[in-house]
Amino acid sequence: MDQNKQTKKLKLTFITGVNTVTGANFLLETLPEENKDNGEKVRILVDCGLEQGDEGSNTHNHTPFSYNPADMDYLLLTHAHMDHLGRIPKLVKDGFKGKIFSTPETKALAPIMYEDALKIFKNDMEITGETPLYDEADVEAAFKLWHEIPYYSATTLRGGFSVVAKDAGHILGSAMYEITYNGTKIVFTGDLGNTPSPILKATDDITDATYLVMESVYGDRNHESHEDRISKLEDVIEEAYSRKGTLLIPSFSLEKTQIILYEMNKLLENSRIPRMPVFLDSPLAIKITKVYEKYSKNFNVVAKKEVQHGDDIFNFPDLKLVEHSEESKKILQVPPPKIIIAGSGMSNGGRIMHHEVNYLPDPKNTILLIGYQSLGTLGRHIQNGEKNVMIFGNKVPVRAHVMTINGYSSHMDSEHLLEFVSKTRDTIKRVYTVMGEPKTSLYLAQRIEDYLGVDARHPQNGESVVLEF
Repeated sequence: MDQNKQTKKLKLTFITGVNTVTGANFLLETLPEENKDNGEKVRILVDCGLEQGDEGSNTHNHTPFSYNPADMDYLLLTHAHMDHLGRIPKLVKDGFKGKIFSTPETKALAPIMYEDALKIFKNDMEITGETPLYDEADVEAAFKLWHEIPYYSATTLRGGFSVVAKDAGHILGSAMYEITYNGTKIVFTGDLGNTPSPILKATDDITDATYLVMESVYGDRNHESHEDRISKLEDVIEEAYSRKGTLLIPSFSLEKTQIILYEMNKLLENSRIPRMPVFLDSPLAIKITKVYEKYSKNFNVVAKKEVQHGDDIFNFPDLKLVEHSEESKKILQVPPPKIIIAGSGMSNGGRIMHHEVNYLPDPKNTILLIGYQSLGTLGRHIQNGEKNVMIFGNKVPVRAHVMTINGYSSHMDSEHLLEFVSKTRDTIKRVYTVMGEPKTSLYLAQRIEDYLGVDARHPQNGESVVLEF
């Protein structure tokens, strides 16, 4: 930084998204003494997501924001998962009138995610009488404030701020935001991708950040290699077929499902797995897959070339797309072996729970967990080996084989998170580890300090820190 430049200060508050993997919401703002220079206060939010998974999530999501939404100037949205965008319509409902920025791809995915959320709210209201978090009008109002910020294009904000979106490699359209102020950068990573992805481009490098607010979901463990995870998927499918059982795959509709379809397609093309009925029982995943197809220009070189050569990379023989609930119920009548891919990925809602009631009690069947299972979720209980789980108020015995493949996570693992920070170690002043369970975030922070000699801290929800620029 220019030595003649006067140091300025900003306040960073970790509103939510600490000590948990969901509910991202961070606030960067000018301090009163900084406003004397330009006469205006600037407040920038990064993400505004739902807390998901535990019993207290619903209460938190309905809790008023700890700041006045009407005072906020900007909201930078990193990607289209609900734990990052799920409370934006509530923010608007409660008075936000600033500008919302995201990549074009995220903006294309967001209406699909909100449509699904509104259905869930309506269903919850019918069952519990609970008032929905927001409605269609609030979603429409949010999109009137929504602006696109393509990758690598600098956008000027008020008060001397500029922002650039870099590719996070996590899901289609996911972005890291480099916010420059007084010649110094703070980077919010959002969720970082599990590079190399079979579909998406690699996560961009960050080499000149001064402050880094980074996710830490897998901060204390590593994934299998790409080759290992495909081999494991092949083995799980073959074993389920040989037992003449049903293979259940609880899958996140956004990204996980597209990768599973892509890799099943590859395995079938190379005759590595037997043919059997495969049901994609998720209207949400079906809609999202169409958006992926629309934005195939964002794919990596290999996947893009396959599409250009006419390969329908998300489709294969015996794949059946199930959109209506009546069709979903009929899957039970199809004799095994068969595969059912359905949401949600943590088994905390959606059609997968109905299938789990039917298939978990049978030892011929298999449930394959391919994503992070938050504490308190049904998926975590199953993963932990519990012999009985509660589904729809009933005790369901778990006799099916329980398998986990961590390599299908769309999050960067511990080793690669460390490598990611190492590329900006010459400029970095401090790292904040967020979006992770407490022990995981603390472990990553300690590892960054031990291996890289970089000041790394794990903040608390509601904590504020002052950053020098």
